[in-house]
Amino acid sequence: MLSQFNSNAAKEQKKVFLKALGDFPEGIMPIGRLDEKSEGLLLLTTDGKLSHEINSSGIEKEYYALVDGAITDDDILKLQNGVEIGFNGKKYMTKPCKVFKLTDTPSFPDRKKKIRDARHGPTTWISITLTEGKFRQVRKMTSAVNCPTLRLVRVRIGNIHLDDMLISDVVKLENIKPLI
Repeated sequence: MLSQFNSNAAKEQKKVFLKALGDFPEGIMPIGRLDEKSEGLLLLTTDGKLSHEINSSGIEKEYYALVDGAITDDDILKLQNGVEIGFNGKKYMTKPCKVFKLTDTPSFPDRKKKIRDARHGPTTWISITLTEGKFRQVRKMTSAVNCPTLRLVRVRIGNIHLDDMLISDVVKLENIKPLI
């Protein structure tokens, strides 16, 4: 499912959009999109100012990424300090961020589309917490240290956690501002 309500792009007409989940208030929008291959927490709002605040004010977004290979401590340090990625046709140095290896494999629902698994070589789950959000940033960062992302799940925005929510669960937050 794409994290938008519709698209006029001809190549996307056969894809599933958020509107498939039911009726939503007029003017609703996702706060920070997930790319087509990513999963996880997505906040929706009708408040454009809130959306802008969350997207541009340095609020943390945490992702769990399954990467190809046995990521090294040196690679983790590089990610923490910032790596060079391509953005809008230019080189961009990512801001310092929090990165660490996960000691336990997270328990997420199985994906409909299978991904490469450990039978084909080692994989590592890592946590990356960003305060910025460039296009496909986590995927570009892990590729910059030669550990491409195989699966990407957003698990937290500010103090709002994915926790045990299931696919398409909806939680209404009456007053979100104290939470971020």
